[in-house]
Amino acid sequence: MNIDIACIPGDGIGPEIVAEAKKVLEAVCRTYGHTISFTDLYMGGCAIDRFGVPLPEETVETAKKKAAVLMGSIGGDAKTSPWYRLEPSKRPEAGLLAIRKALGLYANLRPAYLFQELADSCPLAAKEGGRKFDLVIVRELTGGLYFGERWTKTIDGVETAVDTLKYNENEIRRVAKTAFEIAQKRRKKVTSVDKANVLDTSRLWRKVVHEVAEDFPDVEVSDMLVDNCAMQLVKDPEQFDVILTENMFGDILSDEASMITGSIGMLSSASLNETSFGLYEPSHGSAPDIAGQNIANRQPDRHRPLRSDDAALQLRPHEGGSCHRGSGQKDPCRRLSLKGPDAPGPGGGKGPHRGVLQRHGRCHRRKNRVNTNQQPGPRKAKGAERRKICSVITSRRASSRRPTEVCSMPLDSPGRRWQSRSSASSVPIMRSSPAT
Repeated sequence: MNIDIACIPGDGIGPEIVAEAKKVLEAVCRTYGHTISFTDLYMGGCAIDRFGVPLPEETVETAKKKAAVLMGSIGGDAKTSPWYRLEPSKRPEAGLLAIRKALGLYANLRPAYLFQELADSCPLAAKEGGRKFDLVIVRELTGGLYFGERWTKTIDGVETAVDTLKYNENEIRRVAKTAFEIAQKRRKKVTSVDKANVLDTSRLWRKVVHEVAEDFPDVEVSDMLVDNCAMQLVKDPEQFDVILTENMFGDILSDEASMITGSIGMLSSASLNETSFGLYEPSHGSAPDIAGQNIANRQPDRHRPLRSDDAALQLRPHEGGSCHRGSGQKDPCRRLSLKGPDAPGPGGGKGPHRGVLQRHGRCHRRKNRVNTNQQPGPRKAKGAERRKICSVITSRRASSRRPTEVCSMPLDSPGRRWQSRSSASSVPIMRSSPAT
């Protein structure tokens, strides 16, 4: 089986992280006896420099012929880059909106989960038993304020701007169906987020969502106002399974959700159309402050590279040969270990944002050392007692390790599912301002 992928490295650190993600996909295909080919395309600032537009027509036409698109990051420093002296429709981010519309990418999936190894990175207050949240935000991506009519002009001597928020029932229905299908494969709970106490579009949103819910009797559905949802994400993220919302609300809430995991650089993103086609990318931005230095993949304090690899792995086929839709299957990047003198946790060093992240399906084995917090009495253990304590600590760690998550079936198998197999080695994977 050959997989033909379009790649949009983009701007900033995009080319660096996409290069690493390509290596991961090549390794996966070698492991399972498949081949993969890449076609690099222009979009964003690099396309402006070369073609004078943020999204060349050739990029759209080529992307439509591929199985999927893997993207790095788009944009630069808005304060200094000449790209941002252009009119808004000619700026890099205009390419993002245009390609979503051109490819019909109506549903954006943004998972947010907390690696237990990085629990100290979570800015939320600790609670008894530790925090363990795992949610997916399903954002409508081709309607709403970002695609409505807009203008700025002077009326009666006063400069006035208008943006139009518009939705029809078909746009709402299709993204709602996607959210419910995902929830069926997870914990069977959908929270629909709107502003129905103020907006007509939100009242239509709520009406259509409940109509769709009737076709999914096994899924619990509830409504939540967007301001309350922003508060609840900080207060109690564990209550959420699938959050369904419109374009602008989803843009804001998904970045909020990313930061409660410790870093936006830890999360991936998938934008899907009504077929098996999707555009996959990390959630972070172009990081122009470190672009071109070849250090994006070596910045443990920023957690930058992990999610472009994860985005690449989301390209794996799902049901009936279609692409993965974030529907509750185990994430092959969930297996995370920390390495280095400054790694957090027992025996670690200076804080939650340090240490080297490894996603290669193998656990970093620290040298056996005595945990003095577990020793009885004030004195330091010696001799045989010291060896006994080390043995206990080592066995506890070994028993608590989760097996590596790998796929034990061919990529083109319709019944393929991600399974655990501790004896195999899994393959790892990997955007500064958040993407729009």
